[in-house]
Amino acid sequence: MYINDIHILVYIFAGILGLIIGQFINYCNVKLPQHKKIFTKDIIKGIKETEPNYIIIIVNCLLYIGLVYKFGISDLNILKYACLVPALISAFYIDSKLQIIPNRLTLTIFEIGIAFAFVQGVNNLNIAIEMLLGMCVGAGIFLIITLIGGIFFGKETMGFGDVKMMGALGLFLGWRSIIAVAIISFLIGAVYSVILLINAKIKKGKSIEYIAFGPFISLASLIVMFVPLEVLILIPFKLFTLGRYN
Repeated sequence: MYINDIHILVYIFAGILGLIIGQFINYCNVKLPQHKKIFTKDIIKGIKETEPNYIIIIVNCLLYIGLVYKFGISDLNILKYACLVPALISAFYIDSKLQIIPNRLTLTIFEIGIAFAFVQGVNNLNIAIEMLLGMCVGAGIFLIITLIGGIFFGKETMGFGDVKMMGALGLFLGWRSIIAVAIISFLIGAVYSVILLINAKIKKGKSIEYIAFGPFISLASLIVMFVPLEVLILIPFKLFTLGRYN
């Protein structure tokens, strides 16, 4: 049986691999905030002893199956994004729980991104340039927002962990897609903030605490990864013209 010209056994293998790596993500989510080494001689024991978060495991499994469906098995992008997806899930979880994006996690995304930019750049220099520009644009957008926020509000409006993460993600996605990530993450953040404001108004006296932005970046990156850029560009026109735009 084939789905999108790919044998169903490939999907099954991708799902099983996703489940295994999902538990590895749980292990990393414990170690990274504590600034402990991930790869040690006791790593297998550590992974087995880590309490499983079944939501993370299942989400990673489904995303791995989705990667196979979208990219097939001959596209180098499937390997690149198979490395990125666990990092995005980990950033989402850790930042939402602890309001930090560990430097080791960001550095890992950066290192893998540089490696793939080099490999793809060997065959096509334009791809390498696209990825390096993505790093500059991604970090630059959030750095400017952070600096402006510091000048006008006297405090950080964006954490430097978010700035570094956007720069690292730019190496994976390129400058066009990282701009889309920035826009979508702010839209998701705006919707979430409105929900919090409504909730705070209903529950009088409840104040809004610091909102971690890493989860929005992670969600936006996954959206850009799976949805073609031309579709993302078309959606706002469809919404604002009530479907009349062609």
